Amino acid sequence: MTMMTDDSIGIDISKGFLDAHRLSDGGTACFPNSPAGFRALSAWLGKDIPARVVFEATGPYHRHFERTLSRQLPLVKVNPLQARRFAQACGTRVKTDAVDARMLASFGNALALEPDQPLDDKQYELRELFSARGVLIKDRTRLINRLQTQTLALVRRQTKARIEQLTRQLKALQQDINRKLQDCPSRARANAILRSIPGIGEVAAATILIEMPEVGTLGKKKAASLTGLAPMTQQSGKWRGKASIQGGRKQLRDALYMPVLVAVKHNPDMCTKYQSMIKQGKPQKVALTAIMRKLIELANTLVKADREWVQNGT
Repeated sequence: MTMMTDDSIGIDISKGFLDAHRLSDGGTACFPNSPAGFRALSAWLGKDIPARVVFEATGPYHRHFERTLSRQLPLVKVNPLQARRFAQACGTRVKTDAVDARMLASFGNALALEPDQPLDDKQYELRELFSARGVLIKDRTRLINRLQTQTLALVRRQTKARIEQLTRQLKALQQDINRKLQDCPSRARANAILRSIPGIGEVAAATILIEMPEVGTLGKKKAASLTGLAPMTQQSGKWRGKASIQGGRKQLRDALYMPVLVAVKHNPDMCTKYQSMIKQGKPQKVALTAIMRKLIELANTLVKADREWVQNGT
């Protein structure tokens, strides 16, 4: 019989290996970062499921691990910087895979971290498509910039041909992303709600649904925090520093920049707020960041309420 225990497991993930540490008895083990290693890890954990299995986000190295085990184990993905600061606060200067695994287990236990919500296969597919799209955009931007300095006709023709090819590939990726969003009724509905908000178009709506699948389930402060748009107060004694934003999901925040420029022109409420902040002497960047926060909070609220945007007074 499978039982849940109040235990924390730390997993340090590298390209080739998974270093595991069990907090309750100090047990350690190392497994290959492969399907066979995942099965061996599950066997090592036994029938009693721990309260949490903590690991750091490590780009491509953690994705297969997360996708395979997210529905079998209570996984908790943490920010590497936060985990490192916790280790330093504990006085741990040494950094090895085994030490990192132990500190991750302690980190999860000390903060009683709650397991992440498991993602479905479609969400992983959407993330992979979105990641591929980002790579193509960078490649196309690089080639467009290079074209400005090229003088030889042959070189320019080849660069233009490559730009056209990347443009076609980007269109195909976006079409596949849109198709997968429409295949799921809940995502299709959320997409329609997001697209109803002035400024949020095809790409921005898809970015929100892919980078923040929690949209519609969060409180206002949490939505702003996940996006990295919640201002962080800085003060000590009588000293008062300027509040600033930091952290959060950068790709999501970047995707909101163009929509917010449209919102301050075509959404009356946000236009009024923006103009008020400018008249108060707020820098344009600060005002736009504040509107960006209102935009993601509005998106979260509308999806939660299952209603599309309508202009006030209509």
